[in-house]
Amino acid sequence: MTKASEPAWLVAARAHIGVRENPGPTHNNKLIAFLNTASRFNGVLWRDDEMPWCGGFVAAVLVSAGIEPVKIAARAKSWSTWGSNLRPERLAPGAILVFNREGGGHVGFYVGEDATTYHVLGGNQGNAVSITRIAKSRLTASRWPTGVPVLGGPVRMTSVAGRPVSTNEA
Repeated sequence: MTKASEPAWLVAARAHIGVRENPGPTHNNKLIAFLNTASRFNGVLWRDDEMPWCGGFVAAVLVSAGIEPVKIAARAKSWSTWGSNLRPERLAPGAILVFNREGGGHVGFYVGEDATTYHVLGGNQGNAVSITRIAKSRLTASRWPTGVPVLGGPVRMTSVAGRPVSTNEA
């Protein structure tokens, strides 16, 4: 559900929910083309949907909303120093969250939280653009575009039934 108070980049990200990688030797060419809309920031040119693409998704969404992403956006952990720091108690829909994970990092957009997890809209979550729950203990950074007013505040999610906690977004 899109809310009027959500920033343009989160509205744009929501429009991609359900976009998936193609299993097997073929690739989702529309996904690859979208990721490459931010190729000058990504530090890579996507040729397939097998390589990690969470950072590329965040970059492409921000570019579509007219916001310049971090350099080397394909690397999830590079988002840890982008924009302005946003304390966890000040999170608002659209904040960029960076997480540790086995083998690297993960980045996505904050949509809400429950007592123990953040609800994150991101790419390469189960090989798709989705909203998943990620343990708060894995958070390493929360960021907001510099110079852009923060809209709203934390969103408490009351229904988590059927949504498992992700342990590895690769």
